[in-house]
Amino acid sequence: MIKLRLKRFGKKREASFRLVACNSTSRRDGRPLQELGFYNPRTKETRLDTEAIRERLGQGAQPTDVVRTLLERGGLLEKTVRPAETVGKVKQAAKREADAKEAAEAKAAAAEEKAAEAAASDSAESESTEG
Repeated sequence: MIKLRLKRFGKKREASFRLVACNSTSRRDGRPLQELGFYNPRTKETRLDTEAIRERLGQGAQPTDVVRTLLERGGLLEKTVRPAETVGKVKQAAKREADAKEAAEAKAAAAEEKAAEAAASDSAESESTEG
């Protein structure tokens, strides 16, 4: 299967990437079938060979997640919501709701405790003034 993936090049800690078409079993920095573009994450510079990419996609090439994002930004693919994104957003929303509910319960418990302390101190003052 042909994959569209990023091939790393550049200096240490100053990586840039080439967008390449290669066999799915080949190494990350191995010899590609074809170079299709360039991506620099530090400057966000992206250059894409749109005709060659469309041709490879037409042949059934599968882009990796990062390459898919770059192609969506470049307008070559329609933005699709992946199932993992949907599941992640649902989990995050559920966690936020649970945290908010927990915080509200803790706040209510603290208010009850404070009211109980106030009532206890009031009863103690009234006993000391009577006796």
